[in-house]
Amino acid sequence: MTSSDAIVIGGGHNGLVTAALLARSGRKVQVLEASDTLGGAARTEEFAPGFKVSTVAHLLNQMHPDVIKALKLESHGLSFGKGVSPTVTLSENTAPAILHGGYGDRLDGVSAGEAAAWKALRALLLRQTDILKRFLTSPPPKIGSLTRKDVISFGGAGLALARLGRDDMREFMRMILMNIADVADEHLSDDRLKGLLAFDGTVGHHLGPRSPTSLLGLYYRLAGETAGEAGAQVLPQGGMGAIAAALAKAAEAAGVSMRTGAPVGRIEIENGRATSVTLESGETLKADIVVSALNPKTTFTDLMDVRELDIGFVRKLRHMRMAGNVAKLHLALDRLPEIDTLTPELMAGRMVIAPGTDYVERAFNPAKYGAFSEHPAIELTLPSLSDPALAPDGACVLSAVVQYAPYHLREGWASGKVKFLERVLERLESTLPGLRKTVRHAELLTPVDIETRYRMPGGHWHHGELQADQMFVSRPIAGHAGYDTPVDGLYLCGAGTHPGGGVSGLPGLNAARHILTREA
Repeated sequence: MTSSDAIVIGGGHNGLVTAALLARSGRKVQVLEASDTLGGAARTEEFAPGFKVSTVAHLLNQMHPDVIKALKLESHGLSFGKGVSPTVTLSENTAPAILHGGYGDRLDGVSAGEAAAWKALRALLLRQTDILKRFLTSPPPKIGSLTRKDVISFGGAGLALARLGRDDMREFMRMILMNIADVADEHLSDDRLKGLLAFDGTVGHHLGPRSPTSLLGLYYRLAGETAGEAGAQVLPQGGMGAIAAALAKAAEAAGVSMRTGAPVGRIEIENGRATSVTLESGETLKADIVVSALNPKTTFTDLMDVRELDIGFVRKLRHMRMAGNVAKLHLALDRLPEIDTLTPELMAGRMVIAPGTDYVERAFNPAKYGAFSEHPAIELTLPSLSDPALAPDGACVLSAVVQYAPYHLREGWASGKVKFLERVLERLESTLPGLRKTVRHAELLTPVDIETRYRMPGGHWHHGELQADQMFVSRPIAGHAGYDTPVDGLYLCGAGTHPGGGVSGLPGLNAARHILTREA
């Protein structure tokens, strides 16, 4: 029987971060990945002959600098390519608004008055986000048993809040649970900018811009500091798979053993402690500790006998909301789309089709009742513009995040998928005339497809809704926040833990630091 100090289940980016940091402490660590490729939902894969794309995540906007520094990822090949990507709002009726730098520290295409209003709102949101950012890089406190570190953290947040000044502090307390639509209406008049905020506050969530707490989604996005700029997004050279490759090299350099094509069938428990894992092949691997980067529900209800667990814990776990609402579209195009108002440099960035708050809200309405959006909101990139290796000469890749596409589609995705693809292509065609004639191949991944392909229950990239009642001290569930589990020697390190999904590496970083403290 093979033995390790630690086994990490799941070779996604968080699993690789945890494995590398544990190995650097001198432990013998093994990563077990079910698929034949590391990276989880942050991979670069071929979807048509000669065409490659970042599969689910396609923009890097949250990779935390602490992760990059701790694992020296730039020395292992991580490159931000051409740096921070601009964001362009697209509509068939109006000229684009263009955001440069870290979430629009400079704007083009808007009036001077609107640019000033945006600048003031951006500064306010970043000040408020700074209060919340200090909680991202440490385990959430356990209510009722606060440690000295927890008290210091809360005290630091309180001090930072006081430093905002009376007016900003009062505004933060008023706004924190607001909806993004009201915030946008209070500060802005340009529908293009309002629509962008509405999209960014709700993408990946079962929320519309007028849903309470939807501003939290924007705070979470702005908390990222990719390339050193808050709210910035970049297209890594080589696609998102380059992130996984850099992490794998860092893990390998630390001495981690990585096995792909090794799905785990069961976590073995003896006398209340995790002692080993059994692969679906029947092979058993022993370890002092087991760390799961998988969805919490998968970890406990699929890989363990729930009779080993408290019934209250299991009940809360089974009621975690994790039904995805986003589809991913990949198009292989014969040539670059024609957008008269944009230069190739702008087209190589991020483009968003969300022309107003009302548009995004109407897109969300059908999802509440199990139907897809007839007029979806879309974030698209043309990654082969900045990385020609992703497409044949003269051709182009289009990658798009599309919402809303509810996991529990009332008519079922077997029949609904073709219909939804048609709606998405119609929406793209109305904004990018002539696009459909250039489509060589289309791949649409619904939440059900994402669930199946990437073993992600509900097809939800956060491994559970990232809303107020499933965040911070209630993530993954109330009473069991953080990375510990009810089973000794078993820890969590995936997106279902604090602070949540997105390619940040923070759940993996925090979990590793916590485990090293607990298992010293």
